[in-house]
Amino acid sequence: MILMSSFSSKVIEDPSLRNKTRIFKDREHAGQLLADKLESFTTKDTVLLAIPAGGVPVGFVIAKAFQIPLNLIILRKIKIPWNPEAGFGSVAPDGTVFLNEPLVKRLGLTKDEIERSAAETLNEIKRRQQQFGVEFPNVKDKTVVLVDDGLASGFTMIAAINFVKKYSSMVIVAVPTAPLGTVQRVAPLVDKLVCLNVRESWVFAVADAYQKWYDLNDDEVKGYLTKAAKNISSKIEKKREFTP
Repeated sequence: MILMSSFSSKVIEDPSLRNKTRIFKDREHAGQLLADKLESFTTKDTVLLAIPAGGVPVGFVIAKAFQIPLNLIILRKIKIPWNPEAGFGSVAPDGTVFLNEPLVKRLGLTKDEIERSAAETLNEIKRRQQQFGVEFPNVKDKTVVLVDDGLASGFTMIAAINFVKKYSSMVIVAVPTAPLGTVQRVAPLVDKLVCLNVRESWVFAVADAYQKWYDLNDDEVKGYLTKAAKNISSKIEKKREFTP
């Protein structure tokens, strides 16, 4: 199967990585490879938004490569009540709910179950916003690069896209890996989708693209944010040193 011609021009992949697994050493290695593909789209005015937790190490490397701030966009999947590892939708930072309607119907979820799960998800977003102490940057008329460590269903990324495209001038999604079906779902919604490793297998897991993959904890996310802030501060100080 190949990418549909109607939007294949929007998708940037590495054909040599198609359908392969265990190709990235870790998330930082994936970020380095993504940065190479993003060079022609990224300027000093680009706003980079990483989805925690897995997107943060990827975003950190990209931010460092282009000397731009590392920002977070905190969204959460709405967990299936009896299977918290899976989700049936996502909630954006402003509380907007995006549902996987076909899945909701198959699961037979009631309106009360959906509303209760969505409310719990929004509370978790607010908690994480306070915990990380980050403010959402100004994206008005900016090029925004949305980063995660991979897409599965893509619904969390779609929530991010729909949230930022109301304000930004251009939206680029950059992820190391995703299944072909999700690439086809997401690409029409953005200006560019950079996905290095597109896979056509029936069974897909983001982790399978990595040699080393684990769930980051909040302290690790904070550590990346601290290092990213120091990188930007160092850049500013160097500019001051050489200002005549």
